[in-house]
Amino acid sequence: MTQESRPAPRRAPTEEEAKALASAIRLRILRLCFKEQLTNKEIATRLGANPATVLYHVRKLVSTGFLEAQEARSGPSGAYEVPYLATEKSWRLEQDGHDLDVRQAVIGAFVDEMGQVPASDEVLISRLAVQLTKEGHDRFLERVMGILEEIKAEETDEEADSTRYSIFLAVHPESQPGQPGQPRHSQA
Repeated sequence: MTQESRPAPRRAPTEEEAKALASAIRLRILRLCFKEQLTNKEIATRLGANPATVLYHVRKLVSTGFLEAQEARSGPSGAYEVPYLATEKSWRLEQDGHDLDVRQAVIGAFVDEMGQVPASDEVLISRLAVQLTKEGHDRFLERVMGILEEIKAEETDEEADSTRYSIFLAVHPESQPGQPGQPRHSQA
């Protein structure tokens, strides 16, 4: 990726944006509306959730600019429906793990979504522990983020032979149970 083609640097979320992203259901709504316009009722059906509850979360995402209302349409029964589409604003925000509520929401959304994916050769899960210097860590993160930005830039529109994939990546220092400042884990 050349210097000219690099995306604008990410910015920290405002307090209101961080609050909006600190919900697994809201993150799942954003994923559902990523390229597909969905009404509140359609979102609720796909999530198996109460439409009134979903509407509350949709309104929060709209008010913070993460979802946009699209042109109203008539539904199957002739009722007035408003579909929503994700703005991809969350991708342009720095989500560095400092906000524990957002971190828990991201992990919760991942667990919920993975729980619905059937076993498949297309699912890859991997874990690795490595020992890195600060410079090695920074270089690794820069490379990984560069790859993610590159993939995002190459993304195609919905085509007959394309499949939507989710990528979850967490890079963190290993916890040291029993060390000062670290939670103790019980042995089961």
